[in-house]
Amino acid sequence: MNKLKKGEFYGSHYQKSAFKNLIITDTEYTHSKVDWHYHENPYFTYLLQGKLFESNKKESYYLEPGNLLFHNWQDSHYNIKPPEFTRGFHIELNENWFSNFDIQITDFEGSINLQNPMIKNLMNQVFIETKINDQYSNLSIESNLIDIFNTIKESKKGNQKKPIWVSQLKELLIEEKTDYSLKSLSSKLNIHPIHLSREFNRYFGTSLGNYIRLIKLNKAFHLLLSKKFSMTEICYQCGFYDQSHFISNFKKTYNSTPTKFLKNIY
Repeated sequence: MNKLKKGEFYGSHYQKSAFKNLIITDTEYTHSKVDWHYHENPYFTYLLQGKLFESNKKESYYLEPGNLLFHNWQDSHYNIKPPEFTRGFHIELNENWFSNFDIQITDFEGSINLQNPMIKNLMNQVFIETKINDQYSNLSIESNLIDIFNTIKESKKGNQKKPIWVSQLKELLIEEKTDYSLKSLSSKLNIHPIHLSREFNRYFGTSLGNYIRLIKLNKAFHLLLSKKFSMTEICYQCGFYDQSHFISNFKKTYNSTPTKFLKNIY
């Protein structure tokens, strides 16, 4: 079984940035199959474009744009890539990074499929910072990564105490054709709309409206990266009222218009 050294991933790197105690790569996957291997350090894989099948000894994942995984060190796995263009974003962190911020890596064992839209939004912010790459980028990236690990830990800590409707709602919200209205969601969950509205923040860490907004923006983020769709098509696919609504929400979250964002990353 192959052991990949620090910063090493299979493929062709568009960008490889070394910050303090972490390495970030933006990579085109060029191998149709990568046999069993593991990495020297813990790392994130964020699929930006294309598709990828990944399997470890416990689970298998069919990854599409927007899917985010965290792998602890020495977690062995293999990958299969279809013929289409596939691009991934990786963040590899060494032991010093975790100890500097008093984060226990043992709290994050194995592979974790991260679906929380707030975590994905933070990862989008990290991606943007790597393209800005100025004197403040390292600080911003570290802050976002700390928030990601804190969110993962809080989510894992509360899993046993949550009512059943919380997990049901998570599944509903990631479905493509969900009616996001409070009345519709509460009806499907068989709870009162006021109870849902009042309790949502307690279990999800933000308001229902913001959670849904981030789901839509995360989808739009990857449709923009694909460069296959017009702004009108992205608005329609992501459920924004019109281009103005989409642009204002995007700018509020990423401090940039979609057009300027694309200029900065390509």
